[in-house]
Amino acid sequence: MQEPILCVKDIVIKFSLRGRVLTAIRGASLELHKGRTLAIVGESGSGKSVFTKSFIGMLDENGWIDSGQILYGGDDLATFKTEKRWLRIRGRKIAMVFQDPMTALNPLRTIGAQIQEVIEQHETISRRDAKARTLSVLNDVGISEPDLRYGQYPHEFSGGMRQRIVIAIALASNPEILICDEPTTALDVTIQAQILELIRAVQARYNLTVIYITHDLGVVANVADTVAVMYAGDIVEYGNVEEIFYNAKHPYTWALLSSLPQLGKKGEPLYTITGSPPNLFMDIQGDAFASRNPLALNVDFVERPPYFKISKTHYARTWLLDERAPSVDPPETIKHLLAKYEQVHHEQ
Repeated sequence: MQEPILCVKDIVIKFSLRGRVLTAIRGASLELHKGRTLAIVGESGSGKSVFTKSFIGMLDENGWIDSGQILYGGDDLATFKTEKRWLRIRGRKIAMVFQDPMTALNPLRTIGAQIQEVIEQHETISRRDAKARTLSVLNDVGISEPDLRYGQYPHEFSGGMRQRIVIAIALASNPEILICDEPTTALDVTIQAQILELIRAVQARYNLTVIYITHDLGVVANVADTVAVMYAGDIVEYGNVEEIFYNAKHPYTWALLSSLPQLGKKGEPLYTITGSPPNLFMDIQGDAFASRNPLALNVDFVERPPYFKISKTHYARTWLLDERAPSVDPPETIKHLLAKYEQVHHEQ
């Protein structure tokens, strides 16, 4: 496989809150490859947005990267301290689409001015050429009559159209990496499908590498090449989309998949993950998921598991993969997924 376009190594991110320190990201690592689509999945509060905001220098003022590396374009982004350095990356090289377009857009400025501002900020270009580029980007994201829409305000657009505008702003400086933070959460199902198809289309047109942040595994199945499963500020399993959906190895990944409504059985209660995530103000001992894991081993409460390699592209942080661990069968839902996958491939 080609060299990664972005490589994150053992990142630790902390926040100071009311005189206490919260460790939001606990040594997370991943690789992102050019032209691919990575989905980061996990429950709310697992650290998905904080993790990716560190790639563009958008942590809150009370947050900081405590250790680790974010390697991109010959730089370690984890060492960036000034806004001047971040402006060379944010928007120009790595851009972000936020989940609520109404809060991402300035209601007092026309959408044309907001897109054009990004182009003029990052490039030496005439206003005439910047406007022409703005109209071209509006057309690329499916905004009809871009000349007319250029002078309109955010409140004159529907929710789906506003999300297209936010995507246009992210694309304005032709970045290499596009981070999509729950881009379809506030939209109805029909519009969700349209936005996902739009992102897929602009990815091909602009030669983008895409990161999705989502808790919706249905979205993941439709868009992702690779998947990172995040829990309590750590990536506990990583693999290509088929490996995660059909050969998952971490009990947390099993729990997420078992919770999918479409995998439930009629007349039986839907599977739920019991308990709550750990308190990130505290020093977590062992496997962070241990207290919620009915299959937890004694060692899970004492020592944090390392990553165990399952294939060249698949690894998981669970003691169940240790050669000394007892044999543990995955839940019936997971077995059913694997059997279905094997049947389809056998028929092909």
